[in-house]
Order: sequence, then C-alpha cells, then structure tokens
Amino acid sequence: MTDTRLRDDICRLGRSLFERGLTPGSSGNISVRCDDGGWLVTPTNASLGWLDPAKLSRLDAQGRLISGDKPTKEVPLHTALYETRGTAQAIVHLHSTHSVAVSMLPEVNPRAVLPPMTPYYMMKCGATALVPYYRPGDPAVADAIKGLAGKYSSVLLANHGPVVAGDSLEAAVYAMEELEETAKLYLLLRGLNPRHLSPEQVSDLVDVFGLTVPEHGHDH
Repeated sequence: MTDTRLRDDICRLGRSLFERGLTPGSSGNISVRCDDGGWLVTPTNASLGWLDPAKLSRLDAQGRLISGDKPTKEVPLHTALYETRGTAQAIVHLHSTHSVAVSMLPEVNPRAVLPPMTPYYMMKCGATALVPYYRPGDPAVADAIKGLAGKYSSVLLANHGPVVAGDSLEAAVYAMEELEETAKLYLLLRGLNPRHLSPEQVSDLVDVFGLTVPEHGHDH
C-alpha cells in the first residue's frame, strides 16, 4: 500500500474514532508499518480528530524520525509490540472510557481481563492482557509488553487505556471497537452473574476460525 494511502487511512480512521468519543482531546495514537520496514505514527499532542496527512511522523526501521512532526511519546510501546508480535502491521492505542474503567478493577485476571462474553470478542481480540501502570511514555512499558512475548494482540494498560495490534489498520480498529464494546458489556453485567461462552463453545470458535488464544487466557 502506498505511503499516501496509509496516511489518508490513518487520518480517516482516527477521525472516525475521535468523532464517536472513543478517545478524547489529544489522547490516543495510531501507527502503521510501511513496506520499507519503517512506520507512520501520529504526532505527539495531536488529536485523532484533526490529523494532517503531511504532518504524520515518518520513522525508519530503527525508529528514528525521518520527516513530519515529533512522534507520540508512546513510540516505545509501539516498538515493543512490533518487535514481539510479528504479524502486527498496525497498532491503535486509545483512552476509551469503558476499557480504561475495566483496567482499574481489582478483580480482573491479568492474563484474561475480560471473560469470553461474545464470539466476536474471541474472534477479534482472543484474550486481553493487563499491563501494570506506568506513566505515559515510560520506556519501562516496552519491557512489560515484551514480557508478554507476542502472545496477545490486545492489551490494557492499567489506569491508562487499551492497545490493539492488527494485521492491517482496519483490523486493528475493528478489534479495538470490539474490545471497547465488550468492556462496556462487562461493566453493564458486573455482579449479575451473566452466562459466558462455555469452554466447549470457545474451543469450537478456536477450531472453526483458527484462533490463537494464549494458554491460560480464559480460565473463567
């Protein structure tokens, strides 16, 4: 895909996420791998609702800025996911309300923050890990991501927000939307003893759709 097309897609989908209230103000960031091994990423302090294609940060394969504005402070986070998750071609990080709320709950399982509530959550996200709190931009978050060894495509940063990797930008956005809706469902049903997918139903989805779910990813 051409550099121009990737830039336009980042701006188009970023605006869609912003306009639907999925990441407020200048929060959130998006990156996409380019054919030369480098990547495009949204600039620091940029609202996803008002991105300029020409000002997106263009990094080389070593993460050095080639052109555009100064990149997001979350570059170490993106770099760690690309390094450990070989299939990742795009990464979306938001501050979406329901996912942030779930990341703050004391009872969640760090290996599977959300139970297997719907087939589409399983198909889009698989299982979601919880990473402990680090201040935004802290390089230590990269080590925490690397500790997951590329097993998770969706991660919640405690008290901060979700991060999702996909094999395309659209796939990452769709998975992010599914994660946020599932977090919303979890909060709506919390304490009501809802019926989750059974282990047999999860196994069926894994078999039919070729899903990869981390070991111990759903012990609920």
